[in-house]
Amino acid sequence: MKYQAKRDAIVLLKDGTVFYGKAGGAIGTATGEICYNTGMTGYQEVFTDPSYFGQMMVLTNAHIGNYGVQNQETESDSVKISGFICRDLNDHHSRPQADGSLQEYFEKEKIVAVTNIDTRALVRHVRDNGAMNAIISTETTDVDKLKAILDEVPTMEGLELSSHVSTKESYFVGDENAAVKVAVLDLGVKRNILECLSLRGCYLKVFPHDTSLSEMEEWNPTGYFLSNGPGDPGVMTNVIAEVEKILNLDKPVFGICLGHQMMALASGLKTYKMHNGHRGINHGVLNLDSNRAEVTSQNHGFAVSMEGLEDSENLVLTHKNLNDDTVEGFRINGKDCFSVQFHPESSPGPHDSRYLFDQFLTLLQNK
Repeated sequence: MKYQAKRDAIVLLKDGTVFYGKAGGAIGTATGEICYNTGMTGYQEVFTDPSYFGQMMVLTNAHIGNYGVQNQETESDSVKISGFICRDLNDHHSRPQADGSLQEYFEKEKIVAVTNIDTRALVRHVRDNGAMNAIISTETTDVDKLKAILDEVPTMEGLELSSHVSTKESYFVGDENAAVKVAVLDLGVKRNILECLSLRGCYLKVFPHDTSLSEMEEWNPTGYFLSNGPGDPGVMTNVIAEVEKILNLDKPVFGICLGHQMMALASGLKTYKMHNGHRGINHGVLNLDSNRAEVTSQNHGFAVSMEGLEDSENLVLTHKNLNDDTVEGFRINGKDCFSVQFHPESSPGPHDSRYLFDQFLTLLQNK
């Protein structure tokens, strides 16, 4: 429906806060945990990132959709956010290479969006009060009716979501004649992560999230990659048990985001739900090995606890967040195993940390 931004819409937070706006995207009602991303570009990559599954996305940039969408600029096979909120949803776009408008894209993907919202006020509220569930609607503004629906939505803490976004069947990426083979445990992997590995000469077999170590070992991989993904890492006990077995092998292991948290939990560390999380493409991280700062792309609502890590004899803190001193990376002493909380593939975002893929490749080649 063209010009549906004229239709009244509503954003209702779990704490009762209400924002009124106009409709965009598909007409309907959607729920999820509200979060915000501070990136100025890359909205299509954000929308299709499996790590955002089940979340209501707010973008802090005022104008969204002004360069349209392109079929190649996706991180998965569909939009993964549960709903979208912005200040100004542009129906018209100026990029000649675009395959369509963001409005058309949302309609096709059946994503409900609310525009004309004071996103600065909304983000400040969420920043101060923490992440919480929310409901948006472009078909009704009845607060009591929407509140009843919202009350039935489970909180993100305690939710296992990787099973909703992981591949159902194993598949291959890259050159089958490559010298190194990497088993990818797909917890919600982004396409650009697979590309960063395959471009470096790795032949990949991507396995479903619940694959056993014995099944992956039948392929005889050179090393293992633990991917990003959504949900609460602490409830993924079966995956943690398999990752613990992977770490006991004499093979290189590299984890990113949720994979980093799986590796931490398998090593005896703890995770916790953050007040807001880190989401954006300009997060400063200190590399403790080089003592250099890196600008990173991040997307996570849970983090690894610093408790036990700094005093550990087996684990070494390698990266720390420059804003809040949270854990951004660690390695295991005596093993070729390391992980980071941020996204070194950075799609979107800066490429400061892509050297991590090179480090992983070096470990693989030395096996």
